[in-house]
Amino acid sequence: MRSHHDMGGLPAGRCARDEHQYEQWEKRVDALMMLLSGRQPDLLKVDELRRNIESLGPAAYDAMGYYERWMHAIVQTLIQRGVISIDELGRKLAELEARDGRA
Repeated sequence: MRSHHDMGGLPAGRCARDEHQYEQWEKRVDALMMLLSGRQPDLLKVDELRRNIESLGPAAYDAMGYYERWMHAIVQTLIQRGVISIDELGRKLAELEARDGRA
């Protein structure tokens, strides 16, 4: 059975192959991935990233962009490995929202 993300062999239209400027947060997600996967021992493996992206439900998968899926997968992997906890993540997000005036 095919998962929602698996479009191999299905018609999906043309893929635009144009260059574009990356947002600062997208560059940071990419850098974070490189840092976490380049450590010894690795804190993140490509297979874990892929598994966590593929585990997204259809609505979440379609609503997220490429780097948003990466960020989701990075966070999920770090939680699964016990590197960070859900409580730590929640506290940090609340701190950032308060700092940026979004609370």
